[in-house]
Amino acid sequence: RSPQHNNKFVPSSSSNPFDSDDDGEKASKTKYKSDFRDSGGPESQSVQDLENHAVHRAEETTKSVNECLKIAEEMREDATKTLVTLHQQGEQITRAHTVAADIDQDLSRSEKLLGSLGGIFSKTWKPKKSHPIKGPIMTTTTTTTITDDPLHRRGNHLEQRERLGLTRKSKLVPDDEQQRPTNALQKVEVERAKQDDALGDLSDVLGELKAMAIDMGTEIERHNKALDRFEDDADELHHRVKGASQRTRRLLGK
Repeated sequence: RSPQHNNKFVPSSSSNPFDSDDDGEKASKTKYKSDFRDSGGPESQSVQDLENHAVHRAEETTKSVNECLKIAEEMREDATKTLVTLHQQGEQITRAHTVAADIDQDLSRSEKLLGSLGGIFSKTWKPKKSHPIKGPIMTTTTTTTITDDPLHRRGNHLEQRERLGLTRKSKLVPDDEQQRPTNALQKVEVERAKQDDALGDLSDVLGELKAMAIDMGTEIERHNKALDRFEDDADELHHRVKGASQRTRRLLGK
């Protein structure tokens, strides 16, 4: 006679009542992602499965559009910082060139003094000048502050609107005062409204990025011209300082 065992029910790890719901949800999402290719195709599905599939696809599309919008907004933030940096660099070029122009005035007085020295029998000395010092080109951009610059204003305009909560929001997306969607069709329409709103915002941000790209190109071109002009003046000052040094050594050698 076999021994009597104490009949106790020991639940297995798979007997969790919530597991069946989770497994069913995962299976449904798997079917939705594969468009029912592994379950007989759309023709073999129930109306409820097809409706749920439509809602799932709409939600996934909304997530993708929002991700694109997020990336575009991050690009706009980086572009804004780049524009501000470019403006600051332009101001630095202008300030440095202005200092070089001031050096020209001091150097001219020194050259005049060196030319008058040496005695009545010495040969008259005059500095060799290839061209006059031009100095920086003063434009409205170089005379404005960083907060007044149009490039800076354009980059920060939309961000300021976001902080103040003034960016446009979809009127089609239900809020607490509106009725929640009760069926698949309404849910899909809500997702489409979200997508339309996000795509509109994306279009606005892309427009901002395009304008910023044009401004960057304009600012970089301005920098290149300013640097070429600065380089010409710096070379001229270098030759004149070298000539003045040679004149000074000759005078000291006498």
